[in-house]
Amino acid sequence: MKTYTVAILGATGAVGQEMMKVLAERNFPVGKLIPLASARSAGKTLSFKGEEIVIQEACDAAFEGVDIVLGAAENDIAKKFAPAIVKAGAVFVDNSSAFRMDPSVPLIVPEVNAEDIKNHKGIISNPNCSTIITITAVNALNSIAPIRTMTASTYQAVSGAGAGGPIELANEVAALSEGKTYEPKVFSHQIAYNLIPQIGGEAYEGYTSEEMKMQNEGRKIMHLPELTVSCTCVRVPVMRSHSISVSCHFDVPVTVEQAREVIAKAPGCKLVDDLAKKEYPMPLYTSDQDLVFVGRIRPDLTDPNGICLWCCGDQVRKGAATNAVQIAELLLDK
Repeated sequence: MKTYTVAILGATGAVGQEMMKVLAERNFPVGKLIPLASARSAGKTLSFKGEEIVIQEACDAAFEGVDIVLGAAENDIAKKFAPAIVKAGAVFVDNSSAFRMDPSVPLIVPEVNAEDIKNHKGIISNPNCSTIITITAVNALNSIAPIRTMTASTYQAVSGAGAGGPIELANEVAALSEGKTYEPKVFSHQIAYNLIPQIGGEAYEGYTSEEMKMQNEGRKIMHLPELTVSCTCVRVPVMRSHSISVSCHFDVPVTVEQAREVIAKAPGCKLVDDLAKKEYPMPLYTSDQDLVFVGRIRPDLTDPNGICLWCCGDQVRKGAATNAVQIAELLLDK
């Protein structure tokens, strides 16, 4: 079997380490793994398939001889090294938002628009985590009738803010249980026993940058250039897995039975939808795996052409690391 040299840019972060885990789990044909990080991490080691791999400092020369680079770094780092990655002949599968809306860069959810990968010019973008989970859940409905509009509310776990998110939630819970105070550092307000209805800064008409991603990225992924989305993103005191409430609206009626049938067969989805038995998607059961659970499918009482649903997915895995590795697998097929 042919093997590949794979570099992970930002290997020491939560997503970078999850990428290593997913590469091993999915038996990706890695001949050589190169973990890349900042100078302060260089020389330390990370474990991969039972071996200790030395972390290298990210620099232009580090990409020579690399086949695929999985990006798990911030926008500025992705932009800094993208030219060197492409010049070296590697393909950059980037998890940052740096290139998502660039018309020359494919934005890929493999279960939805795998064919778009053929248009890459050395860079392929991973969508936003909530966008991936939501689009995986609803895309099959487009086979019945194209989605015209969506109204969505996201309930995003603290781990979506990075490794410090779960630590802050745990520390706040511990402090409050002892009657102490805890000064938030990661979030703008206390997250324990609270909800924060802002993720990102204002981008358009009071909508945040995170909220606008659902519309802008959704249009590109599902090839629905006229799609409009009203989205509210909320940080919730859940450790892992994002949840999304979605109403999809069509130009023709779509029945609950039709929606259940296509979602049950949709790649990457698991239908969990029995209200009488109290069976529905929940973050507790969607964490540390790669399927998007979909349930609470019901008619929209405000629109005869609408369907409401609830979905959950692990934003570190399917919303980031696994989706990137799946894209890399598509590159092998090509």
